[in-house]
Amino acid sequence: MLSSLLKEHQAKQAVRKSNQEAKRKEAIESANNLTQALVDHLNVGVAQAYLNQKRLDAEAKLLHQSALTFAKQTQQWLSLVDNFNGALKEIGDVENWAKSMENDLKTISSALEYAYKEYQ
Repeated sequence: MLSSLLKEHQAKQAVRKSNQEAKRKEAIESANNLTQALVDHLNVGVAQAYLNQKRLDAEAKLLHQSALTFAKQTQQWLSLVDNFNGALKEIGDVENWAKSMENDLKTISSALEYAYKEYQ
């Protein structure tokens, strides 16, 4: 009787032990799945942030290049406007010189006409 109770107890213990082992394996597998799911979820966010950072870097480089191009074009426009302004000043100087010469020649012409009339 005692030996049968011992065997029954050992059998129950073996069954409980195997159930406990199965549940332990299931818990470990569930924990691994949860960990993997969390890591995957975090990796998606990190990957998205990395892609966004990469896009931002590319856009920043493009913006910098555009700003340099714009600055160069602006400098060229300023140079052209300055040259144009200088040319306008020269035209104004030539116009003043021509008017001055015209007035001087009119004065000389008048003086010559007066002198011619006086000597005739």
